[in-house]
Amino acid sequence: MTDGPRRGGRIVVDGQPVEFVAGDSVAVAIVRAGEVPGHGGCLCLAGDCGNCLAQVDGVAYVRTCQVEARPGTVVRRHPREGKPTLPILDAADMTRPPTGSETDVDRAHAARVVIGRSRGDAEALNLDATEGVEVVGIYPGPTIVARARRGMLHLRAEHVEVATGAAEIQPVCPGSDLAGILTAGAAAKLEAAGVDLGRVLRVGPELVRFEGDANRNITSVVIRAADGTETATACDTAVVDLGRAPRDLLARMLPGAEVTAVGSAAGDHPLPPAPVDGVVCPCMGTTVADLDAAWAKGYQDLELLKRASWAGLGPCQGGACLPHVRAFIAQRTGTVPEPFTARPAARQITLAEAAADVSIDAFRRTPLHDEHLALGARMDRFGGWWRPWHYGDAVAEYWAVREGVSIGDVSTLGKLIVSGPDVVEALERIYPCHVEDIKIGRSRYALLLNERGHVMDDGMILRDAETRFTLTFTSGGAANAEMWLRDWIETWDLRVHVMDRTMSLAAINVTGPLAKQLLGRLGLTEAPRFLGHVHADIAGVPCHVMRLSFTGETAFELHHPLDGSVALWRALLEAGRDLGIRPHGLQALFGLRLEKGHVIVGMDTELDTTPRRLGMDWAVRMEKPAFIGRASLERTAKLPETRRWMGFTMEGPAPTEGSPIRSIDGGDIIGNVTGSWTSPLLGKALLLGWQRRAPFVDRVDVDGREAVVTETPFYDPEGARARA
Repeated sequence: MTDGPRRGGRIVVDGQPVEFVAGDSVAVAIVRAGEVPGHGGCLCLAGDCGNCLAQVDGVAYVRTCQVEARPGTVVRRHPREGKPTLPILDAADMTRPPTGSETDVDRAHAARVVIGRSRGDAEALNLDATEGVEVVGIYPGPTIVARARRGMLHLRAEHVEVATGAAEIQPVCPGSDLAGILTAGAAAKLEAAGVDLGRVLRVGPELVRFEGDANRNITSVVIRAADGTETATACDTAVVDLGRAPRDLLARMLPGAEVTAVGSAAGDHPLPPAPVDGVVCPCMGTTVADLDAAWAKGYQDLELLKRASWAGLGPCQGGACLPHVRAFIAQRTGTVPEPFTARPAARQITLAEAAADVSIDAFRRTPLHDEHLALGARMDRFGGWWRPWHYGDAVAEYWAVREGVSIGDVSTLGKLIVSGPDVVEALERIYPCHVEDIKIGRSRYALLLNERGHVMDDGMILRDAETRFTLTFTSGGAANAEMWLRDWIETWDLRVHVMDRTMSLAAINVTGPLAKQLLGRLGLTEAPRFLGHVHADIAGVPCHVMRLSFTGETAFELHHPLDGSVALWRALLEAGRDLGIRPHGLQALFGLRLEKGHVIVGMDTELDTTPRRLGMDWAVRMEKPAFIGRASLERTAKLPETRRWMGFTMEGPAPTEGSPIRSIDGGDIIGNVTGSWTSPLLGKALLLGWQRRAPFVDRVDVDGREAVVTETPFYDPEGARARA
């Protein structure tokens, strides 16, 4: 007399407790309880199909047949239709520190690696999913990426043998998506685990179809005898034995001498008969009818057919359906197609596992990032960069610019050097302003337009020599501007060299009425006049000093090599200590620019914004015979103006940027606010925004208060302070 199976505990499946026996996988425990791990279909319990996929402990698309059942494991079966649900996070979840530890990565090297069942080769490193090391991809190198119990394994190998064996072919026929169908291997595992399978019927190629009840459980199997007669036999479980197909997906990821399939993984297994009816791809729900429809439309290559029908695109990556799709094509063409190209990963892994031990901040950092943090800056993301929003008191930073001296980090600006025999011709064609008459040591503000005459970006054109210019662009538009210039220069076949210095040069803006005095202390004995530029050493750091102004005050941009940025920043702060110097962040800068009515491309503009709509016709020289966008501007100039970007003033605090602008009379939305600031100097709210309905009105409603259209610049309209 025996004690019976030892109980291992309980897991939770769709909110209900399910008991398991020690040694059970999650899938076996669910079958033991009389349920199915997924929603029916043949179970292989070997990781080859998608019929046991479920969400396990919050991770979707997990093969429950390869996950050990442990007390407290939470399983949610995927919905029959659609994708697994994502967890709903509340506000607290979004701010709460992440739980759990980071995914660990082990890195190793091995001369020979065997993936799958080891052949007893003591000199080779064996990686076997049944022992807890699941290979998910092979990359050039070759480099093996595997999921292990303790984390991820990144293994560099000299030679890889894929000994993953062969997978049992699953049935494709009417009813093959019913519950209660097993491969021979799955049946053997369940019987060995002591799972009661009820009335079992074993079938082979004579299979015609499965029949089931209203709950989609199998009730009988129809087979065809040699004489063509069909017989239905009742059963609770059907065990199919239809042959095998090589498990060569990993070997197909990196074909060549370094990665080879061995044993039955490299065997020449016969294809099954071409499918006639039923579900071919359980993961994606692709049927034979779907294959027929795609084939009729001309998708008759394997790579095209799988994309048009979705067969093989699911989690099992063709493990269940590929033999049937190849047989489908072979029947129609007389030629057996090669398997489709395999690409990592062969198994679904989480983003945390994929990015394990890798930290990539999508937002770049300037060389002064740590300096900002040391000064107490609140950092924010803007234009693809981390930038200081303020240093604790944006209004004090504003006054430092208006009445004293301040420094700001503008390293994020796009910086291109263009040179060559045809550089003037190229820039004249690209920009809507004149370029040829810019003198050496002088600069000009310029818009960058596309063929439709819409504003893409703006910046400065600085002439360094007869055939060499420095171009600047906005922080967010630099990469696109470089691409734009290179494409046109190549299209026109002009002799122009383009060098992007955005990431190799930092820049500090020194601005305010005392800016000249400060720079004079550090080596700039002769400051350039407005829109001029010179090369000089500032505090021992070689700088390209550009005199221009976004703040409305005297301002100098110091463009310099990255390795001198921290020293220059600290020298400026130390030399300006008695001048009341303090750094300014974006919040103060945006307020300063707003008082001057300066546009920020991408924040104030839209995809179809023209210079005329911005009130910037002065930046376009229509007398030029040709430049990008000229034909469009000439055509649209004849059309009535229906949109205009303009300034507004109102009493009280500034409204939120993005607020709707409404008509005073009917309250209809006629525009929106793109920039707003409560001016400490002018004592009122200043707004920049759009009116999108003509005729334009002089008074509008914003936030339930009246705003009056006001000419810009709001501050120092003559520009005397910037030129001082």
